[in-house]
Amino acid sequence: MTSTTPSRGRRRAPTKMERAAGKAAALQKPRVILALLLLLGLTSVMLLDGYLRSEIGNDARVRDGAAYDKVPQKILDGGPLLTFTGGTAKTQSVPKKTIVLTFDDGPTPTWTPQILKVLDDNDVEATFFMVGSMVSRYPGVVKDLVDQGNEVGIHTFTHVDLSYQGTGRLQRELKQTQLALAGAAGITTTLFRAPYSSEINAVDNYSWPVYKEIGNLGYTSVFVDTDSDDWKKPGVSKIVQWATPKNDKGAVVLMHDAGGDRSETVKALDTYIKKMKAKGYSFTTVSGAMAKLNGAQNGAGRTGTAGSGQAVEAGVGQTGAGAGAGAGAGALGEQPGGAQSAPGSGSANNSANNSSNNSSNKVNIEQSGQQKATGSTLYEGKALIYAVAVAEWVLPLLSWLLLVVGISVMGRFGMMLILARRHYRQRNRKRGKGGKFSWGPTVTRPVTVIVPAYNEKECIANTLHSLAQSTHPIEIIVVDDGSTDGTKEIAESLGLPNVRVIRQENAGKPAALNNGVRNASYDIVVMMDGDTVFEPDAVHQLVQPFADPGIGAVAGNAKVGNRNTIIGAWQHIEYVMGFNLDRRMYDLLRCMPTIPGAIGAFRRDAVLEVGGMSEDTLAEDTDITIAMHRAGWRVVYQEHARAWTEAPSSLKQLWSQRYRWSYGTMQALWKHRKSLTDKGPSGRFGRIGMPLVVIFQIITPVLAPLIDVFTIYSMIFVDFWASLLAWLAVLVVQLVCAAYAFRLDREKYRYLAMLPLQQLAYRQMMYLVLIHSSVTALTGGRLRWQKLKRTGEVGTPAGVS
Repeated sequence: MTSTTPSRGRRRAPTKMERAAGKAAALQKPRVILALLLLLGLTSVMLLDGYLRSEIGNDARVRDGAAYDKVPQKILDGGPLLTFTGGTAKTQSVPKKTIVLTFDDGPTPTWTPQILKVLDDNDVEATFFMVGSMVSRYPGVVKDLVDQGNEVGIHTFTHVDLSYQGTGRLQRELKQTQLALAGAAGITTTLFRAPYSSEINAVDNYSWPVYKEIGNLGYTSVFVDTDSDDWKKPGVSKIVQWATPKNDKGAVVLMHDAGGDRSETVKALDTYIKKMKAKGYSFTTVSGAMAKLNGAQNGAGRTGTAGSGQAVEAGVGQTGAGAGAGAGAGALGEQPGGAQSAPGSGSANNSANNSSNNSSNKVNIEQSGQQKATGSTLYEGKALIYAVAVAEWVLPLLSWLLLVVGISVMGRFGMMLILARRHYRQRNRKRGKGGKFSWGPTVTRPVTVIVPAYNEKECIANTLHSLAQSTHPIEIIVVDDGSTDGTKEIAESLGLPNVRVIRQENAGKPAALNNGVRNASYDIVVMMDGDTVFEPDAVHQLVQPFADPGIGAVAGNAKVGNRNTIIGAWQHIEYVMGFNLDRRMYDLLRCMPTIPGAIGAFRRDAVLEVGGMSEDTLAEDTDITIAMHRAGWRVVYQEHARAWTEAPSSLKQLWSQRYRWSYGTMQALWKHRKSLTDKGPSGRFGRIGMPLVVIFQIITPVLAPLIDVFTIYSMIFVDFWASLLAWLAVLVVQLVCAAYAFRLDREKYRYLAMLPLQQLAYRQMMYLVLIHSSVTALTGGRLRWQKLKRTGEVGTPAGVS
């Protein structure tokens, strides 16, 4: 091909290959971003689920026995309803013979609906102080609860002792729970009960500032008069007894609808309601009780309840982050939902004084501590509920996938060890049943070695010199694929015997190999890479299986020559394990998926029969191997035929190579998907090989990051030492497999010292590469073959340590 010199001052137009490379690079960037976004999404889902289950950000500290001298005595002696108006703390007691049923720690899909049924059967409403994380997980239960006429309050988002938390955490706990309520039932609330709180006389110097800040934000803090202690599971009679107030007093009664088995609570509740009604008690919500109290103070209380409650005030200064937000608003002022409403004020009072008092007004009073969520609060709340729903669906699925991956990984290790040992004993048998192993009569006839080369000036001399030392008679064909660095001239200048150099326009490696096959003089062709160095007896060992007329192709044993760097050592471990265990397993099962491009041999007629090396995929070696299987030929592995190749020396080159390999493998598998239905010997690969390759080389590696993500998550948020021991156990299994592979190939064990670091860094990169390839395949992208930069540092085999 003749090229003209570009005019001075004009830029040279890019070649076809350069344009293709530019398009490929442009396509790769968004797919890399998409792959990383998938991992980010997985991590976010796990973090959200961990936060909901209090595995992340959980503070299990509970304060007890603190001093209370800074708390006003009037507050300690007051009632269970604490509000702040204009900087003044005010407590109120429930009216006489009035019960405010409250339930903490829910909702749950098991016990809350049963409690709701008991309440509905007895025509009673209650107030449920809910944990925001539970609300976001079970929004349907919350909506049913509100629709039934019950009232909700905040019990923080993660059930944390707020006396240990700062202002920022306090506000997050409140806001997140409000958002959960907005998303679940379309409401916000003014009511609050602190976790681990009880009667108001238990307020101490640490919790008092918290209640002041919450009050200044506009919330009513609700304490307890009577605790049923149902969490102790004392029996139905004890729960009823402990929940009953003395001397006909009104009371805020505490029960639980979560936190364990609440069957006793459900049974006791029905008995308790009937008993208290028989004694003349009425039931209401916190807002209903406050409406009675405020109505009584205004002289408009209900008959039999006016004046029965108590109110105690204690002036305190506004403090904390809530002072500004709560100034002038008070406990019953503007709320997080943006609505203006107050139990016992405005329309609530009018409803209390209305003699008709229809059911809709009753609902308004009983639920007047709630407001309709609007605007951003509503939409953010719905987004939270949807996100949690995704997490609740995804995490169990991921857990099952993790189990599948774990079984697959351990199963693969087991298969490799068992079958590799059997393969080794079979191929190296020297005596016993059947005598010494033999492929058949020794193959001594000449063969053709094809060396495709594109810009291999650093390596071509070493490659050809190693072939010149071959103990087997060979013809060497160097196919120069349009090199621009003088590769052809170097090959010709060596003056080696039996070497032919064929020049072609740049068309890619498959085209160069096909050109070599067409020009081959012998019926067996050996294919190799232009950067590979053969051992002297490599060709002789490689062609011996062709003594069996049913064998159409042979895979050799490729070794990493530049193994004395970290990246090289990692690839060395991978190559040894891959060839010595994986290939032995596949060989014994007669479903070898790939003949490596670095060293492989074929019957020339078999190559031509399947149409030569295809350009349909980026993994032409995998493509033709599967094609050989489908044509009925047997493909085997010859461990004694060794070649030394130069592995990528930088992470960028490694990524590029493995991306091409993994994507090309997916292309080849898709191209030959019909092998799954092939019959007879030609369908063996489809029945056995393809499922194994898909499971072990695509699905398992794609999902394998789950193991690492869950391990890291567990180390940070669950149990560090247990997670570390589990990870080390898997590492030991891998170390055993690797050590056995090194033993079979007589490799030095010192490189195994890099295995732990390989698991921490190298393997993660391979996961990302495979995910990247999967995204490319799913989005329909196509890539060109990419040339790696070579250094020529791999010399003769004797020089490799």
